[in-house]
Amino acid sequence: MRGTLSRERGPVPIKHSPNGKTLPLRRAKPWVRFGAQYALDDAAWGVALIFAVILRYDFNLSAISWLPLLTLCVAACVVQFGVGSLFFLYRGRHAYGSFAEVRALFWAVLLVSVVLGAPIVVFGMTLQIPRSTVVIALPIAFVLMGGVRYVKRLLGERSLAPNDGAHPALVYGAGYLGAVIVRRMKTDSQSPFLPVGLIDDDPLKRNVWLDGVRVLGTRDMLAGAAKATGATTLIVTIARADAALLRDITDAAIDAGLQVKVLPPFQDVLEGKSRLKDLGDISIEDLIGRHSVDTNVESIAGYLAGKRVLVTGAGGSIGSELCRQIHKFGPSELMMLDRDETGLQSVQISILGHGLLDTDDVVLADIRDPAALKVIFEGRKPEVVFHAAALKHLPLLEQYPDEAWKTNVLGTLNVLEAARAVGVTTFVNISTDKAANPSSVLGHSKRVAERLTAWAALETGRTYVSVRFGNVIGSRGSMLPTFTSLIEAGGPLTITHPDVTRYFMTIPEACQLLVQAGGIGRPAEVLILDMGEPVKILDVARRMINMSGKDIAIVYTGLRVGEKLHEELLGDNESNEPPVHPKISHASINPISPHHLDRAGWEERCRYEQEERRTGTGATDRA
Repeated sequence: MRGTLSRERGPVPIKHSPNGKTLPLRRAKPWVRFGAQYALDDAAWGVALIFAVILRYDFNLSAISWLPLLTLCVAACVVQFGVGSLFFLYRGRHAYGSFAEVRALFWAVLLVSVVLGAPIVVFGMTLQIPRSTVVIALPIAFVLMGGVRYVKRLLGERSLAPNDGAHPALVYGAGYLGAVIVRRMKTDSQSPFLPVGLIDDDPLKRNVWLDGVRVLGTRDMLAGAAKATGATTLIVTIARADAALLRDITDAAIDAGLQVKVLPPFQDVLEGKSRLKDLGDISIEDLIGRHSVDTNVESIAGYLAGKRVLVTGAGGSIGSELCRQIHKFGPSELMMLDRDETGLQSVQISILGHGLLDTDDVVLADIRDPAALKVIFEGRKPEVVFHAAALKHLPLLEQYPDEAWKTNVLGTLNVLEAARAVGVTTFVNISTDKAANPSSVLGHSKRVAERLTAWAALETGRTYVSVRFGNVIGSRGSMLPTFTSLIEAGGPLTITHPDVTRYFMTIPEACQLLVQAGGIGRPAEVLILDMGEPVKILDVARRMINMSGKDIAIVYTGLRVGEKLHEELLGDNESNEPPVHPKISHASINPISPHHLDRAGWEERCRYEQEERRTGTGATDRA
């Protein structure tokens, strides 16, 4: 199409005008650019063949038959054009001096040599050309052609001068990724950073140089390297660095007065989706260290393909990401149910690219309304249900336990009853770690929801399971967004207790567990992800304050009613069995029939246990 540029032609070169603006240079026409390359390759063959014959005759020029030799040179030019085009040497596929071009060049030169050499071997005496001519010329031609390309690459890279206003930066990691980033920074005129040194903890790399940038030492020498080079930034180029390493690097960088930057996903950089100027500050999520557990979702998500799937709470943090992941597995229909119309619009935009809200994929309903759910389920007949709708804020539900009963208990029962009535084959209920040995209204309500799900599993004999989460990083109303808001407001930052710890997981990780649960869960089970070691909230708060650069006070408010100092993943009488995936435990839970639900007794139990906690006599799980 006229006016477009091929991806294979590389970046548009630029020049700087007197007023400092960048202007595009006129690009050489493709036929001029590749015609020049072809001419140089022809010259390489001419030089190689003539020099090979001269060597063969020990520099006795009078012994050479020049007309047959010149005829061979012309033939080499013709064959080189055909073979070079076959290997895309003159069609813009390869970057100058790249390994891909060198590989293609080698096979092209070899094939040209075979085509030229075969008749010479057979008719060498008649043609008056030594049989060894092409054999001698082959390496000479290859070296000349490769050398020309490498020189052109060097000249091209030198013409792409780094940004005059780039900030000096140290690069942490002298491996393959570090080499790629250093080269990109040195040849990208738009890069905001200029590499002035490398840091690597591997002693075997102490003498490494990458594009003229050398390793200055290990992490322990970071402060000295920053002072010697004037660097203001440390760019971490270690793929999948764990949280412990990132914390150590960040601490060392702060001591050295350096700002830490991390790369976008490496694949995004290589594919052009992200650029070097997209380098971002290291996030608290990186420092918490939740690398998603490999849940092998693709291997078990076949139960979603071609099925009618319904998600309650689809407009929330978990529900919306869950819908996005389910959509990738090709369900015949994805029904997103929520009472929050704005949330439904947001998830529709993220999946379908529009927020018209006029299609059947969005369903506006409240799980507290059993009649509405009955109509929806009977009309749409879902086969798989993910139940994400719930109230989740512990201190608020302590004040209003009746709301927890209406949504988390009765709402779950309404969804279960509607699912049973239409023969839903797979039902996944989202629970919380607070349901293990519950000490709060939230924990008790989610515990009852787990037991109701187990009851429905026994009644139907189908895969009705619960999945127990820890704290989900970045979900609405969770700790990290709250801390961020408090820091932006100037503080103080409030923490309940200096020793309080919590388990963390990412939103994608949580949703992967949900999808996996529907495939590997057995009826009436609760599945729990191994979330690693619990994280001390005070450490997170201090790091977030350090990263903000602000002087923010920390205030301790004391544990709230129903809140635990340390969360648990398994209840006292629950087993820890990972029969399918080593990072996913399966626990059995006692079912409870809806006929045994006692709202008055539940409220009384909540009040009783609240009083026990206030007086310090302890709380027990009597759900």
